[in-house]
Amino acid sequence: MNDKLKIACLASGGGTNLQALIDNIESGRLDVRIVAVISNVPGAGALARAQKHRLPCFVVNNKEYASRQLFDRELAAIIDRQEAQLICLCGFMRIFSPFFIDHYPGRIINIHPALLPAYGGKGFYGHKVHEAVLASGEKVSGCTVHFVDQEVDHGPIILQRSVPVLPEDTVDTLADRVLKEEHLAYSQAIGMIARGELEIGLNKNTPLKARP
Repeated sequence: MNDKLKIACLASGGGTNLQALIDNIESGRLDVRIVAVISNVPGAGALARAQKHRLPCFVVNNKEYASRQLFDRELAAIIDRQEAQLICLCGFMRIFSPFFIDHYPGRIINIHPALLPAYGGKGFYGHKVHEAVLASGEKVSGCTVHFVDQEVDHGPIILQRSVPVLPEDTVDTLADRVLKEEHLAYSQAIGMIARGELEIGLNKNTPLKARP
């Protein structure tokens, strides 16, 4: 068990992507170990999910820190103490300081509810993404798992899954369809990393490649 990839999951909300990871781990479909679930929101649903499955939980309330870097240093202290090797953002609504990104180069991944690079960056999160997709008249949307770098929603893409945008779609129906793919995509990407199937690219000019 100790040789499994150790992951820390950071979440600010209900934690449905966290739950999908937990379910896939418990069923044996994903061979990794969650060593920390951290939220910046006391009482977040993700914490209740983690506690139900007896996972180590931590609250780091960003409102209690004078600066983003001080907050990030506390996050890093917990992650390092738990010896996490990969940091998985599961709806974590904070932008990291350069310190945090530099501390974990190529070790932070995120899932975004659109097909990046479209509908990414500051201001594109949650339902705002789906509102923009519908307003644009797109026929296809989806989700993207990517490594995190200094720019928001910008790091090297690991994989994407797509869904049709239907004429009768509302923000909620599109969000539900994309979320189902997120639950599949995140475990798929983490599994690839755990099995050593990727050469990690640390910037846009070094694309990810499957190992031979």
